[in-house]
Amino acid sequence: MSATPQKNRAARRVLAAVAGLATIGALAAAAPAAGAHDRGHGHGHGGHGHGHSKPRTVDVQLLSFNDLHGNLEAPAGSSGNVNEIQADGTVKAVPAGGVEYLASSLRTARKGNPYSITAAAGDMVGASPLLSGLFHDEPTIEALNKMDLDVSSVGNHEFDEGMAELSRLQNGGCHPTAGCYETGKKFKGADFPYLAANTTYEKSGKPVLKPYTVWKKNGVKVGFIGVTLEGTPNIVTAEGVKGLKFHDEIESVNKYAKELDRQGVKSIVALIHEGGAPASSSYNYDCDSPGPGDGISGPIVEIAKGITPKVDALVTGHTHQAYACTVPDPAGNDRMVTSASSFGKVYTDTTLTYDLRTKDIVRTKVQSANHVVSRDQAKATDMTDLIARWNKTAAPIAGAPQGFISADINGRGATTPETPLGNVIADAQLAGLAPADKGGAQLAFMNPGGIRADLVYTASGSEGNGVVTYGEAFTVQPFTNMMNVVDLTGAQIITALQQQVSGANAASNKILQISKSLAYTLDNTKTGADRIVTSSVKLNGEALDPAKTYRVAMNEFLAGGGDGFAALGQGTNKLVGPSDLDLFNAYLAANSTATAPLAPPATGRITIIS
Repeated sequence: MSATPQKNRAARRVLAAVAGLATIGALAAAAPAAGAHDRGHGHGHGGHGHGHSKPRTVDVQLLSFNDLHGNLEAPAGSSGNVNEIQADGTVKAVPAGGVEYLASSLRTARKGNPYSITAAAGDMVGASPLLSGLFHDEPTIEALNKMDLDVSSVGNHEFDEGMAELSRLQNGGCHPTAGCYETGKKFKGADFPYLAANTTYEKSGKPVLKPYTVWKKNGVKVGFIGVTLEGTPNIVTAEGVKGLKFHDEIESVNKYAKELDRQGVKSIVALIHEGGAPASSSYNYDCDSPGPGDGISGPIVEIAKGITPKVDALVTGHTHQAYACTVPDPAGNDRMVTSASSFGKVYTDTTLTYDLRTKDIVRTKVQSANHVVSRDQAKATDMTDLIARWNKTAAPIAGAPQGFISADINGRGATTPETPLGNVIADAQLAGLAPADKGGAQLAFMNPGGIRADLVYTASGSEGNGVVTYGEAFTVQPFTNMMNVVDLTGAQIITALQQQVSGANAASNKILQISKSLAYTLDNTKTGADRIVTSSVKLNGEALDPAKTYRVAMNEFLAGGGDGFAALGQGTNKLVGPSDLDLFNAYLAANSTATAPLAPPATGRITIIS
């Protein structure tokens, strides 16, 4: 999902309190070395069972998922649920996810499948909870290695900390500033290839990573091409994509499909970090239902229609939705397009019937279904051990109390454009930056994609119910973006509000979270920019003056015009403040106690006409 990205600033994220992490890490038990696996041997699952006569086809199992975002532990609150359609047509929220269960699900699914491949469609890391994010996502790469992930495309979040850090995640080595986290252990990097077919260096034009890879076993060859969305620079800080160029997804996939075809690789899967929106949010929705309004919409539909028929299936992501749909290829033949929700809550099991003579996939026989990663199954003990090991290293920082809440304060899990947690965050930014010597802010904007979780009342550890720990606050705001206060005219502020529902955000609105000082009306009976009722925009109860200059607080991502908010990038007289996470924690400390916890704030700053 679109989100506030993070620059390569280890010291800022870990803060001064983490200066002793290397020492803490030295006390942690050394982990067993992750065993290398030969991705050309299908992880050794089962045998052939073919007898003496060689069959014409074999079934290749493709297990896939996307948008894990470093969620090693099962996500808390509504972020940890998936919707499931019941037999009677009702919809039930089912707790799901966590790598202990994802690993078990994948290992169970592989049994009896001698040709099994596991692939991912990007955003494996980035915007991660503290358990992974504090250590620059090394724990997640380690978990994916143990899960026998064969291949992944890059996503936009793989670029959050820049290309040098992405290369380190691929190739290994200790972090350039944070160093090694465990004494005597050097980070190995990913056992699987990260694919980036549509990302090149501006100067040389060469791909930043491998554009494709070929999985082989017993003469069976399946090519994988990986791309991220072309619009990655619009949703990642300029520093994260500096020196890089992102190309059209269709052109890039088609280019390398042609190259694979020339090499005799006829079975090809595209891993695309771009997605769509199915008509239902339930993971087991029949996406090919013929009813009015059914099916899928969004960018992936046009991409799928443009990708060469040489590609046999598309594994997608980015929108955090679950679907298994068919979309016609340019030749008019149906082709499977899948996505598996997010945070390891769902995986997709696709059967690719491989013709041993033509070396191609029998497209008419491709079958695919999404499966919930149930928390009712046995945990994978190696994942439990991995989580415990990293938790021990993180504990001195993660468990520190920051404040108290009286009930869940929903952010990521909210279904309304204005969210209670969005209000808290915007108010925290205004409170911290309103003093004259801190920037003199009069209002604050927060981008919705930068709110990565809910604040959950139920304790995540031993801290007690209602206690917000540093780890929980970090999970909500993991990017550690620096705050900016800038001058904007009333006209520019109104334009920014209109950009929520027009231009780049017309198809998928991005409603900014606003501080309590601002209010306006959103009229959904109208279209585009007209949905913002300009006469309703008020600051502290007074109409906004288009000609007047106001001091506006926002994170550096928005202040750079990110997420399609070009007007916010026009600010002048910039003052750089503390990080968003620092302000959030300071607000919790100042506005809550054990006896007077912070309650979910009322919404209504945005009046919605529908």
